[in-house]
Amino acid sequence: MAVVALEILSREPYEGGRSWGGVGAYERIEAVATYSVDPLGVGDSSIVDLDLAPRGADGRVTFTGDVSMLIPTDPARANGTVLLDVPNRGRRIAVSTFNRAQTPPTPTAEIHPGDGYLFREGWSVVWCGWQWDVPRSPARMGLDAPRAVDGHGGVPTGDMQLRFQPHHARADVLLTDQHVSGLATHQPISPADIDDLEARLTVSDGLDGEPTLIPRASWRFARVDEGGAVVPADDHVWLEGGFEAGRIYDLIYQPREAPVAGTGLLALRDLGLFVRSNVELNPLADHVNQVIVTGQSQCGRLLRMFLELGLNQNEDGTPAFDGVLAHIAGGRRGEFNHRFAQPSVQPMASFGHRFPFADLPQTDPHSGQVAGLLDRTLTHSAPPRVFFTDTAAEYWRGDASLAHTDAATGADVALADNVRRYLFSSTQHGAGFLPFTDEAIFGSRGANLFNIVDYTPLLRAALANLRAWIVEGVEPPPSRIPTSADGTAVERAEVLEVLGTIPGMNLPDPSQLVSVAPLDLGTDADEGVGTFPAKVVGPRYPTRVSAVDETGNDRAGVVSPDVSEPVATHTGFNPRHPTTGGPGQLLDYLGSTMPLAVTAAERLAAGDPRLSLEERYGDLATYQQRVREAAEGLVADRYLLAEDIERCVRIASRRYEAVVENAAAPIGV
Repeated sequence: MAVVALEILSREPYEGGRSWGGVGAYERIEAVATYSVDPLGVGDSSIVDLDLAPRGADGRVTFTGDVSMLIPTDPARANGTVLLDVPNRGRRIAVSTFNRAQTPPTPTAEIHPGDGYLFREGWSVVWCGWQWDVPRSPARMGLDAPRAVDGHGGVPTGDMQLRFQPHHARADVLLTDQHVSGLATHQPISPADIDDLEARLTVSDGLDGEPTLIPRASWRFARVDEGGAVVPADDHVWLEGGFEAGRIYDLIYQPREAPVAGTGLLALRDLGLFVRSNVELNPLADHVNQVIVTGQSQCGRLLRMFLELGLNQNEDGTPAFDGVLAHIAGGRRGEFNHRFAQPSVQPMASFGHRFPFADLPQTDPHSGQVAGLLDRTLTHSAPPRVFFTDTAAEYWRGDASLAHTDAATGADVALADNVRRYLFSSTQHGAGFLPFTDEAIFGSRGANLFNIVDYTPLLRAALANLRAWIVEGVEPPPSRIPTSADGTAVERAEVLEVLGTIPGMNLPDPSQLVSVAPLDLGTDADEGVGTFPAKVVGPRYPTRVSAVDETGNDRAGVVSPDVSEPVATHTGFNPRHPTTGGPGQLLDYLGSTMPLAVTAAERLAAGDPRLSLEERYGDLATYQQRVREAAEGLVADRYLLAEDIERCVRIASRRYEAVVENAAAPIGV
């Protein structure tokens, strides 16, 4: 057991002791776990630079991380299953996702119960702080990772690449991941020397653009103070003339510290083992039969790396997790286990973009390597049951299809027996919402209105199916993904040709639709030390997206009722708005919604080939009935819970009404 202590900071009734059906009341626990790991042990030795971390007299490396728990006051009335959620950039999000709770866009310590689904079903929910660069606070959970030191007590050598693409012109930039700046900042990554002449800054236009080196005399580690003066700073970079909107900048430098980022993976494993143990300091001792881990986006990619490294059991073969629900991870992993890793980085080509992508072994056409993502995990005595759920956005960014196709040809490949994969059709990375808007919390703006499809009912049905597979042995519904076999897997150009007939639909520049490429990260890459920027060493891997129907919506995947009975065309992509630069490039995470005309006259006047609401449904009541029938069909196929039928009707109805309202008073983009 690697959790050697659990310091409970607070323990109090959740929601004032409110009772949740037959399960009763819950309590909330906030704590700090102390982990102790063997840098030479099986599994632990796969963590980069763990052997360079300070050790205690027992030869082990110790570190701490935040832990949160929501558990029934009477665990005997629970369902025996722990849902261990991997915090996304420090935020506790499982309850808001599965309980459909409305949460503010900025981090908060509050855990809103939403409709109480998880609690009524008796789940215990646990969160594990794992990310080293999250500023720890009541609102955000993190990990105090050990720092690697070389043989002389200094920082190991190597460089880090920090990428940013401003949505608006700016004089200086904080030295932290910029893609989620609208959600939360991270600890800035300071250079070892702000006057380092070996540090480099480049600029390019587009993901495939040739980078241009900016003279060292034109930029410095500095910021603009309140008086407008440029002052030295170890947490900002400043450029003479400023950073331009839409251009891609890469800063490469030696950081001041080398946190052992991979210890977050060990914390995840060891907390999973801890909550199912019977040790006295475990608040759930004697009451846990199964543990399912879930993570979204960044955290789904972390779970893919967790599975790749084969970390899901301890040395005696006890599994940490019986099930894994990795949501919106696509075919990538991430910066979770190399020197100077930045865990929140998503689009930049780095360690997380390398082969393998698919579950089972195949041959990399570029390196000749034969490998599968689950090679190590499938050697375990009890491999976890795994659900991978994705949206159209992960397919359009150019990687999701690699998880179930051949890396050389793009042909369909078999899935592992313990895996199911589901595309949530015509959706964007995060669940869509109303009102219509083209401005995101990230500071970005879309050329189209953002995708409004809310897929959360499908996601909680997936969780219920995964638990039933583990606990009751009930086979889950078949995978639903784009395949060549049924004609639903196509190249992106084919879909753009269809969507190009829709008046007002702004499409991306085809030259900017890049896919994952084979990378050279230097001679020490296998030891987790990269040479940046990564070099592309061959043609990009072939990728596919879902074919679309006559309305422009995805044919493949699990189709929610408000997509099968559409009021709009919904896509997994949205180009950048011209005012933010980077014309033709895709926005990270975001999709598009293009409403249908309300009447036949409006449709004909616009030259829109898609049938109007009037022609399709006649009125709202007819539309609601068709949505209800579509939801009932999903329930029969077990992609939706029966209790969510009327919820789907309400979701779809609000979108129908919003399209009518928008036709009367359009929100321009």
